Amino acid sequence: MHELGIVFYIIRDVKKVAEENALKRVVSVVMDIGEVSTIVPEYLTDCWRWAADKEEILKGCQLEINTIPAVTHCDDCGKEYPTVAHGKICPHCGSTRTWLLHGREVEIREIIVPNN
Repeated sequence: MHELGIVFYIIRDVKKVAEENALKRVVSVVMDIGEVSTIVPEYLTDCWRWAADKEEILKGCQLEINTIPAVTHCDDCGKEYPTVAHGKICPHCGSTRTWLLHGREVEIREIIVPNN
């Protein structure tokens, strides 16, 4: 389960941003996770809960996940299509000259802090 390692990196980055901005508490962290990133969102949130509560600044902090759909581009016909449904073969022209355009992201989108 590599999700725990990813959680440690997220916590490190959030703590760094918090320190740079003199924040005392973080309410929630919003992540963009690609559909084919190999991350299992349920595992990530379970690991988050365990690890975040060990950090004073992150106690009770929620992890929100936006799933980014996987989209593949075909070099032969120029069209884009949903990767998970069709894989590497373009459903429009049958070409295998395709590449993943979106769907592998693992990014912190937003760090939300209290309103005071």
